[in-house]
Amino acid sequence: MEKKSSKGTIIKIAGAYVAWVMGSGFATGQEILQFFTSYGYSSLILIAMNLAGFLLIGPMILQAGFENTHSQTLGEAEQSHFRYFCGRTVGTFYDWFLPLSMFAGMVILISGSGATLQEYYGLNHYVGALIMAAAALTAYIAGFQRFIRVVSFIGPAIIAFTVFVGVVTIVRDWEGLAFVNDYPSQMQAKQPVLFPWLSGLLYISYNLCGGSKYYTALGGSADTVKEAVWGAVIGTIALMAAILLMNCAMLTDIGQTAVQDVPTLYLTKKISYALGAVFSIILIMGIFSSCSAMLWTVSEKFVEQGTKKSWAFAACICIAAFLLGLLPFARLVGTIYTILGYVGLVFAGCVIYKRIRTIVGGNSK
Repeated sequence: MEKKSSKGTIIKIAGAYVAWVMGSGFATGQEILQFFTSYGYSSLILIAMNLAGFLLIGPMILQAGFENTHSQTLGEAEQSHFRYFCGRTVGTFYDWFLPLSMFAGMVILISGSGATLQEYYGLNHYVGALIMAAAALTAYIAGFQRFIRVVSFIGPAIIAFTVFVGVVTIVRDWEGLAFVNDYPSQMQAKQPVLFPWLSGLLYISYNLCGGSKYYTALGGSADTVKEAVWGAVIGTIALMAAILLMNCAMLTDIGQTAVQDVPTLYLTKKISYALGAVFSIILIMGIFSSCSAMLWTVSEKFVEQGTKKSWAFAACICIAAFLLGLLPFARLVGTIYTILGYVGLVFAGCVIYKRIRTIVGGNSK
């Protein structure tokens, strides 16, 4: 008998789905600023493009993860979801590229956490980075299912706070939207690529490719395919609503937000300094969610999960990421995430092609 879908599980999966994206790049506003807001009014079209892309590809990846775990119909995907979607040659490349890219992402996140704690609480940058590395390791040792239960609350919390700040800012400063084109040099300095449409595609590809291993495991944690698919759909809608609001909020004062390392924190402090302190805590939570997921992705490639060997391996990864996490933050966001986006474009195309073939011709290989 087919299991009945649970609304609670759908919401949990939706929360965990968006938690992957809620790292320091998103929560600080750097990702939104660089990949969307820096293109001015065109950012609205880019957000619509991302809504369509995430709704198309995200549910496909979670569904594949569910089928692999519960139906055992994906064959080779049991060893590699990349080879299932992209074939042996391209899939093998992604198998080895993914851990490297996730480690680079961890370095960025740990750097961002150290900078945030230092800015708001005067905590030494090294201590802040060490705290984040230790927290990620603790979450890894606790296990993937327990991790999902934790981060499923973090994603919605960040979205709720982002929506609040965005709405208040837009209501207070909406007149600023008329002067967006008055600051071309500030916006161009933040653009990761020349063409707006390419920036939109890169944001889709680096998030869904980089998070694909996590997303397939998340899909496998569902009890029904409906839970997996609808979790991705609801998570996507919530994510894009938050991006839209924060993007418009930053556009209201683009002359200032474009030159901030943490633009969302700047907007929050304009509302209330105390509110900014609260946001700094939520920001750290967002960094934790993404950093922990990346650590799991890196470790899963090399060691069996839940063993003392895997804990030791994860500890080594955290130490290395901590040591490298003292590099500059804002520049790393644009550089590394753009590279990951280019590499991820092929994967996104492979996912769409594979699922279309599956729908048209059954479980074709």
